[in-house]
Amino acid sequence: MIFIEDNFKKPLKGNIYIALGSFDGLHMGHLKLISETIRLAKENDGKSMIYAFKNHPLSIINKEMTPKLLMDNESKLNILSKLGVDIVNLVDFDSNLMKLAPEEFIKKIVEYYNCKGIIVGFNYRFGYKNLGDLDLLDKLKDKYNFTLNVVPPVYYLEDIVSSSRIRNAISDGEIVKTKEMLTRHYMLTGSVMKGKQLGRTIGFPTVNLNYDKSFVLPKGGVYLTIVEYENKLYKGITNIGYNPTVADNKLSIETFILDFNMCIYENIIKLYFIDWIRDEKKFNSLEELKEQLIKDKYFANTSNIIKI
Repeated sequence: MIFIEDNFKKPLKGNIYIALGSFDGLHMGHLKLISETIRLAKENDGKSMIYAFKNHPLSIINKEMTPKLLMDNESKLNILSKLGVDIVNLVDFDSNLMKLAPEEFIKKIVEYYNCKGIIVGFNYRFGYKNLGDLDLLDKLKDKYNFTLNVVPPVYYLEDIVSSSRIRNAISDGEIVKTKEMLTRHYMLTGSVMKGKQLGRTIGFPTVNLNYDKSFVLPKGGVYLTIVEYENKLYKGITNIGYNPTVADNKLSIETFILDFNMCIYENIIKLYFIDWIRDEKKFNSLEELKEQLIKDKYFANTSNIIKI
């Protein structure tokens, strides 16, 4: 796979079939669109290309309305490479792109990247103020000599799969549904930072995740998780919340890693959310909290998961 960051600067050769979209999270709908792009490119002796923005357009247009992220660009590139995409172009969305008229945007796509086919989702919009739509694309395909393929919506539980629906599912703690729509477990990554170290006093030492606040955070509660550290996987019990038993007013993500006794402060871990266990609860004592954690540990130990 070739990775570029080109904003209409360097022309490409060959017959390029280009998927246009946000690809936030690479969910079921995105995967169908990507599969269609790869198929068309192979059938026409061409190359498949994903054209997406490195940053969300709202981060430039209206920063306060920028939605929380589902995936970082590094993970996105890794998945696209495994899918067999030939070229990925992650473009910085800036004020110049924001002002680009819809037809001018498509004209540049065709001319700079030798585009022979454009593949989009059923609700794709583009150009200045999102004024470009499928009707305009249909009119432009003959003018600029490209084929147009519109991929219909993908449904899960009788509703359309979308990035906003997945964000809502994560925020509601619906981790299993999230996994089904993403086709992979939702993941947060970050460094391990020091906490109050109260867990170790009751036999349940935890690692505190210093995560990127621009990502969607699952609702408060206790989750079954998998922790990836140095390419090894461990079962975990993760609490998201304010630790009401010890009157902590700071939101934290704390994970007790099963069968793990290393000190990993300042190291990077990945935290995969597998299932919901229970709500966060205020216990009358640390001993009562310990009794519940023993039950949570048993639940994790008997869960048939250890791969992601």
